[in-house]
Amino acid sequence: MSNVTIYHNPRCSKSRQTLELLQQQGVEATVVEYLKTPPDAAELDRILDLLGLEPRQLMRTHEAEYKEHGMDDPDLSREQLIELMVRYPKVIERPIVVRDGKAAIGRPPESVLEIL
Repeated sequence: MSNVTIYHNPRCSKSRQTLELLQQQGVEATVVEYLKTPPDAAELDRILDLLGLEPRQLMRTHEAEYKEHGMDDPDLSREQLIELMVRYPKVIERPIVVRDGKAAIGRPPESVLEIL
């Protein structure tokens, strides 16, 4: 089986369900608890490209950190938003599964099946 990585938050039910779904499919994924080990800016930029999303589309805008740290400022550049996501990973949508140059957000968990 190819390399599969899941950016996971064990406290999130969708993240747990997605990890369980991967295991049911026989996928041994590398689990990255992104709140403890956030992706760096280059990796996050790559993930956004794989998802075909801009930073705000991958942000949890209802998290307190989003407004507290000015992430709602429409003048922030892509690079600035990515840097804020690295610094405050709680705002990153989860879970994200990456495999062989493809990525999917596990909302709903079944959406990751498309890239397996």
